[in-house]
Amino acid sequence: MQEIIKTIEKIAVKISQELKYADLGYTDHANSTGDTQLKLDVKSDNIITQEFMGVSSVRSLVSEEKEDALDIHKDGEFIIAYDPLDGSSLVDVNFAVGSIFGVYKNELKPSNLVAAIYCIYGPRLEMVVCEDTPKLYRLDRNGSFKFIKDLSLKEKGKLNATGGTQKGWSETHRNFIKALFDEGYRLRYSGAMVSDLHQILLKGGGLFSYPATTDAPNGKLRVTFEVLPFAFIYERAGGATTNGKNRSLFDISLEKIHQTTPCFFGSKYEINRLLEFYND
Repeated sequence: MQEIIKTIEKIAVKISQELKYADLGYTDHANSTGDTQLKLDVKSDNIITQEFMGVSSVRSLVSEEKEDALDIHKDGEFIIAYDPLDGSSLVDVNFAVGSIFGVYKNELKPSNLVAAIYCIYGPRLEMVVCEDTPKLYRLDRNGSFKFIKDLSLKEKGKLNATGGTQKGWSETHRNFIKALFDEGYRLRYSGAMVSDLHQILLKGGGLFSYPATTDAPNGKLRVTFEVLPFAFIYERAGGATTNGKNRSLFDISLEKIHQTTPCFFGSKYEINRLLEFYND
């Protein structure tokens, strides 16, 4: 596992450098879910692929930018599922973006997720690593990632990051979000999952939601390399997750690599409140 973490550190530095000077244009191709690929998405994906080629413990790679799994070492025990550059469409306005990694052992299923890591490329380069508890690291002046602190969520937060086109929300979701704002929650939503979830985690609590909508009834975020890695981190930080029906996003049955789902991450108070509305 340490070799995988060290490899992701190298990847984070390379992508961070690439972000400063990269071509921000689009390619002529779409990924598996129909999004037109940015050149920066493809470049980031190539960096990750090349770095993991030298890690013999990794059997295959599963990426948002790859149609199918890429087998690289037949005797490896780990599968790395990743989003190479979450929020890449916001790079042109200089917002913070990130990379998300889920480390699965032997088989790509929720119960086999053994570690989750994400990197955030903002004014500072930071990385959160979670095997047992989420730990924050920051790149120092000498080019090394230094441990900063363990991360945990309070029972109740103050932030509300809510995604999806509002005209496509269900009446249930609309009423729930209004109830949170009526309680005094503050809106914090950038459109980059990594940035919004990172803010809630570092501020100690709140809610991130991406509900089912009329144009995306199965949600928009991908289970294997976006949803489950953050569910792993949030639940081990003392928070909770749900798809609006279950008590954990780990109760999802994974049927295909690029499967999507409605998803909610937060402190226990917000998730319990959401389930009250959704199950009423």
